Amino acid sequence: MGKERTLVISDIHGCYDAFNRLLERVNYEPVKDQLILLGDFVSKGPESRLVVEQAFSLVRKDGAIAVQGNHDERFVDIIRNKTKEARDKFFRHGGRQTVYSYLKGSDMTGSEEDLLTRLRETVLEHYPHHADFLEQLPYYFEDQHFIYVHAGLNPKYPNWKEQPKRDFLYIKDSFHNADTTVDKIVIFGHTKTVDLHGRADVWYGKGKIGIDGGCASGLQLNALEIVGGEEVRAVSVPARRAISPHKNL
Repeated sequence: MGKERTLVISDIHGCYDAFNRLLERVNYEPVKDQLILLGDFVSKGPESRLVVEQAFSLVRKDGAIAVQGNHDERFVDIIRNKTKEARDKFFRHGGRQTVYSYLKGSDMTGSEEDLLTRLRETVLEHYPHHADFLEQLPYYFEDQHFIYVHAGLNPKYPNWKEQPKRDFLYIKDSFHNADTTVDKIVIFGHTKTVDLHGRADVWYGKGKIGIDGGCASGLQLNALEIVGGEEVRAVSVPARRAISPHKNL
């Protein structure tokens, strides 16, 4: 038997408190509800470590579904020491808060490279399952009525599943401004809804729904509640304080 509801949340960005307040507000019950998380668990907000641990548990124990976001990919690249580009972008886009979360209670002095070295050592020694979990996340999920993805779908690809990985994680205007080429509604995060219609509330476009309420920027965290594949309702909780002025990059 299928679940009674589908609950979709995106771009938690270390906002552990807001995430749990939102789950409480929607009365999340794993037996009855299919929870879908659209990536960006880390960076910008204060508790990336706690959010990743909770997402890991929700997926492994409760059957939640999670897809990868661009900040999750960057975190994995940092831990695996893969690319210089990841190192260059990490601190510019909320990475210091991630470091604080994993190294909480320890000395935070030193260069950025020193902090990255300590972050890698801490994650690989104490939280290797965090890096493995985020690295193995898929880029999308779909059911009978919806496609769920972090950033969006590139309309240039007749078969959207063949689009480049970067589009799943980063695409913006070319997805927002064009009609979709799929027969299902696309639910996405990545771009804050305030940048789409001037409000942090869920954005309803033609064939697409944006749900990133900008919680880590001090706005709100949104959930989309779906019943029967047709009835859609938005639920939100406010962020308790501004965390980062950065745009959702």
